[in-house]
Amino acid sequence: MSVFETPFTRVASGQAKRKRRALPRLPDGSALLPYLLPVTIVICWQIASSAGFISSRIMPSPADVAVAFWSTTISGQLPHDVLVSAGRAFAGLLVGGAIGFLLGIANGVSKVSEQLTDTTLQMLRTIPHLAMIPLVILWFGIGEESKLFLTSLGVLFPVYLNTYHGVRNVDRDLIEMGRVYGMGSWTLFRKVIFPGALPSIFVGLRYALGIMWLTLIVSESIAASSGIGHMANNAREFMMTDVVVLALVIYAVLGKLADVVARALERRALTWNPIYQK
Repeated sequence: MSVFETPFTRVASGQAKRKRRALPRLPDGSALLPYLLPVTIVICWQIASSAGFISSRIMPSPADVAVAFWSTTISGQLPHDVLVSAGRAFAGLLVGGAIGFLLGIANGVSKVSEQLTDTTLQMLRTIPHLAMIPLVILWFGIGEESKLFLTSLGVLFPVYLNTYHGVRNVDRDLIEMGRVYGMGSWTLFRKVIFPGALPSIFVGLRYALGIMWLTLIVSESIAASSGIGHMANNAREFMMTDVVVLALVIYAVLGKLADVVARALERRALTWNPIYQK
């Protein structure tokens, strides 16, 4: 409380806040600003297609893509493939993200664990996981196991590196202060180290989400009997470019939705951090 604060000023401040809450909020145009560029591109794309500057054999118009979206939705193909792809993506995120998170925590807090596993992980990280597709097909076939393995491998390293970096960069003075106040190891981790590492962990999660969809697109295009990648691959064989573009749009929308959810979780988990407060 300020030294200049009195009961009168507190009452006046409360009344002012209530008045501000009572005022109707005007629409905030800044909320729509991020969508201005995509909408402009789609409008220009449609105008160029309608004017004949873009051949429909090479690139279908947005209207054709919308028709393909409606027809595949009515037939039930698109909802089924979206559910299959989303299930694969989040299963891979759960497995790979959990392994990367636990390894990052273990190597961040334990020097022995770091010396034991970090060198091996750094060597594996430099191998492009998509280059392992032929080997993975030999190991697991074209079933769900191969896609789960590739997606898990893709998301493991971003989560691991950012978790490890976050734990290692927690302010040493805060840790020392916690020890001075008598915190045990578990309390110190729960109250100081983990909250301090959360911003970096969320950066790793958001980066891993992009890798997750990229890996799924490639793995479903090469070896799958269902999913959005399989739908796009079949459409390519029949020169149905509208369905191919529709698959790319669906991937983009799913990727954006996943990022929005991750950012919402980030803001909710980091309400104590002034940087993440509105």
